[in-house]
Formats: sequence, structure tokens, C-alpha cells
Amino acid sequence: MTDAPETRPPLVSHVSVGVTDIARAAAFYDAVMAVLGARRIMEHEMGVGYGRAFPEFWASRPHDRGVAAAGNGTHICFNAADAAAVDAFHAAGLGAGGVDDGAPGPRPEYAPGYYAAFLRDPDGNKVEAMCWIAPPPAT
Repeated sequence: MTDAPETRPPLVSHVSVGVTDIARAAAFYDAVMAVLGARRIMEHEMGVGYGRAFPEFWASRPHDRGVAAAGNGTHICFNAADAAAVDAFHAAGLGAGGVDDGAPGPRPEYAPGYYAAFLRDPDGNKVEAMCWIAPPPAT
């Protein structure tokens, strides 16, 4: 049995990044998630969870309590409503201790109409916000 596409849950349940200082990470993610229409939904001693209706993204201490380290080539991309939200995501992240890793702008090398910005959070994790400023390419 297959569900109709509109009734299936998202392919990804949630994503987590390792952080060393939960309060510092929470300040960063509180700022960038707010401009994407998400909020802090859950928190516990190991981390904070963000989403619109349930925690889809976690900033947490590694489960093994080891050192958190950003992965080379790994990043999380968040959907933004429009280019203004991508711009606000970037500005909010910089204001909350993030580091620029790609200013807001079109990325035609990815796809026509792809607009994005990249940040490193205070622990070095790479995060992106993107939107389509033109219809996405047909698949």
C-alpha cells in the first residue's frame, strides 16, 4: 500500500548537529529559526529541538558525550519562504555569533532560480537557507 504524496510524512524525520555549548547554540538557532517560521519546540539537558509543529532539527551534545565536530562537506539546508527570508536568516545568524560561509544570492550553478545563503554556527556546523526565485527545474 502506498500513501498519496500529500499524506506521507516528510522523508526526513529530523536532523541533528553536535554542539559544545547548548546555550550558545540555542541563541544562534533561536535567531535563525525565527526568520524561517520555526521555533524552539523542545529542550532537555542534551539539546534543543526546533520546528514548526514538531522538532525537525536538533542542536545537541553528541550522544556519546564526545567532542562535537563539524563534518567536512556536511550541511543542513532549511527551506525559506522567499529571498527576503534567506537574507534575514543570514543577517540573524551573523548577529547571533555565526560566520558567513556564502552571502545571500542566486546560485545558478546549483539550478536556475536557486537562491541561498550559508553560515557556520558557533560550533562550525554549516547551515543553509534556500528558496526558489524562479520555478524549480522540472524533474
